[in-house]
Amino acid sequence: MRNLLNYFFRGLIFVFPVGATIYILLVSISWANSTFNNLLYQVLGIDLPGLGILVVVAAITLTGIFVSLAFTRPVVRFFDRAISKMPLVKIIYTSLKELTEAFVGEKRKFNKPVLVEIHGPDIYKLGFITQNDLNELGHKELVAVYCPHSYNFSGNLFLVHRSKVEALPHNAADTMKYIVSAGVTQLDHPTN
Repeated sequence: MRNLLNYFFRGLIFVFPVGATIYILLVSISWANSTFNNLLYQVLGIDLPGLGILVVVAAITLTGIFVSLAFTRPVVRFFDRAISKMPLVKIIYTSLKELTEAFVGEKRKFNKPVLVEIHGPDIYKLGFITQNDLNELGHKELVAVYCPHSYNFSGNLFLVHRSKVEALPHNAADTMKYIVSAGVTQLDHPTN
């Protein structure tokens, strides 16, 4: 029973941030679509389907510009510190933030594509080195490699001996696309 409860909480930690993000985006788009379309229709007599998506994309972009400005960074840091002190909110916020930063932030984690020998000779997985130094675990010879699943928004973390990891000369985005498509897409020529 304890294992089931443990699995439930692990699933909740993964599902809740993703579900919350999707829910917030859908509600925001729906609200923006109805609000701005009603306003536009009342003022100009025009109905523009999809206006909500444009408004939400513009708002997110403007927020990105705002938080990137030098004079707003102290406000953003204050917000981060405040959120990180709230017990349940901290888990959700930091999980979402770190996952987003892993893909698109300044601290991109999936930028070192590798080929990893996993289950003995001649069986390999494609992945990305996420930690090159595992001294905090007491294993200097290991690296952390994240191997995404194909056609899914999940993956596995493997702690692998350095000798079992081979750096790939390919672009990280192309490698991710190749993995997610289960090898259906073409892997572009190596980058120099």
